[in-house]
Amino acid sequence: MDTMPTIKLYGAARCHKTHYYQLLLEDRGLAFEFLDVELDESHAEALRQLYENRKLNFPTITIGKKKLRNPSKETLIKWLDKLLPNRSSFNI
Repeated sequence: MDTMPTIKLYGAARCHKTHYYQLLLEDRGLAFEFLDVELDESHAEALRQLYENRKLNFPTITIGKKKLRNPSKETLIKWLDKLLPNRSSFNI
């Protein structure tokens, strides 16, 4: 039995791009964890550890082990379809 990879959205509540990804994932019925890097230092540190430059590169979406920094719609669709093959096609 396949398990669905965990989806995490690193961002900030004030960021319009973070809000865009939140709505996109919610509209697709995907469970995800929103990690506000401005309100919680542990989330900020987790994001820094994803990048060699240790910068707060947000928004960043992780799907399992795949990391996507501010992806285009097309790139996000590609990776959602690839990493979540049991889901129907994503029409964003």
